[in-house]
Amino acid sequence: MLDKVLIANRGEIALRIMRACKELGIKTVAVHSTADRNLKHVLLADESICIGKPAANESYLNIPRLIAAAEVTNSVAIHPGYGFLAESAEFAEAVEKSGFVFIGPTAETISLMGDKVSAIAAMRKAGVPCVPGSDGPLSDDIEKNKTIAKRIGYPMIVKAAGGGGGRGMRVVRSEAELEESIAMTKAEAGAAFNNDVVYMEKFLENPRHIEIQVLADGQGNAIHLGERDCSMQRRHQKVVEEAPAPGISAQMREKIGERCRRACIEINYRGAGTFEFLYENGEFYFIEMNTRIQVEHPVSEMITGVDLIKEQLRIAAGQPLSIEQSQVQVRGHAIECRINAEDPKTFIPCAGKITMFHAPGGLGVRWESHIYTGYTVPPYYDSMIGKLITYGDSRDEAIAKMRHALSELVIEGIKTNVPLQQLIMADENFFNGGTNIHYLEKKLGLSK
Repeated sequence: MLDKVLIANRGEIALRIMRACKELGIKTVAVHSTADRNLKHVLLADESICIGKPAANESYLNIPRLIAAAEVTNSVAIHPGYGFLAESAEFAEAVEKSGFVFIGPTAETISLMGDKVSAIAAMRKAGVPCVPGSDGPLSDDIEKNKTIAKRIGYPMIVKAAGGGGGRGMRVVRSEAELEESIAMTKAEAGAAFNNDVVYMEKFLENPRHIEIQVLADGQGNAIHLGERDCSMQRRHQKVVEEAPAPGISAQMREKIGERCRRACIEINYRGAGTFEFLYENGEFYFIEMNTRIQVEHPVSEMITGVDLIKEQLRIAAGQPLSIEQSQVQVRGHAIECRINAEDPKTFIPCAGKITMFHAPGGLGVRWESHIYTGYTVPPYYDSMIGKLITYGDSRDEAIAKMRHALSELVIEGIKTNVPLQQLIMADENFFNGGTNIHYLEKKLGLSK
């Protein structure tokens, strides 16, 4: 097993990683910016080291400082968590070249799956169903692009090959919009991702967002842990996640899960990952792969009993997977609500001091967060301050527990999106299951 792990992240995921390390007897090193010296995991880690000013590019995104922190603390491995540098091939390569273990896929795999064009090509080769599209990057030949668009059929969507997080995409509903849409998306992609390559694919009008959690050890072994429904979104950002997805049969789960499992073996994947799909009219369409642990990983853990972070650590230590596919059993239902420090109506982030905090509890209730009474939420980072997860024998039971847990949760001194989560949990269409990715924005009056 790894002797000492540097956690190259902050907030709830850093605390989650630290807990898993301690359970495996691994020493931990917490890095932090000057704004984060009082983070919970920093106070609890075996060692801590300041890596810079509050701005992320001077701390959590600064590769030389992270590598230097690993060197001076004699760490043997670095866990990137999610966000920041978690899907940076440059960071993964720098970690490995500096003699440390990167707890995640190889730099080559991150590059392959980080570029949407090469990822789709790899998945088509592996037999994973993809959205009909341009089958490669678009050229500057507008007539050729018009021909491709006609073959795909309108409406279609122009996407940035290096995009993510809902950025770098534009829906095109007619040929008259095509040329300008491609030019604008290329310009945005170049500015945002330093990569102006774009491609086209069919735009699905009312899909759900379904994803498959996988684990692979890079030694020819891989498993899937069922699916999650992440369709409750605002501006392409997930708000509520659940597992398993309503309306997905065991047969459908096994069919798509097996394809993802085999794809992991074919690309020699290592670590935890997620295949993201749009799901419409009974069909799955691959859109991208996240080569890291995800925010919503707890719901998969709750329904399978598999600790994904511990598996990441074991895999990074060179151990084979501790379980086989036949041992993975999906039981019950789990729901996760992301708790953000933001105005529940305007969604404007709300930094400030938490004057009172009380966590909900009870059987089947899990609270993942770094906050505490007296903690000051800084204005420099993502607004998510916690995740509330409930588990029940049925979906109805998980929802009932979530409603009560949200009513128990007390966070005073700042505004949070708890009222929005309560609104969702009381929504009849959510209760019935199977809402599409546009549902929440329409409900809130944010889209037509």
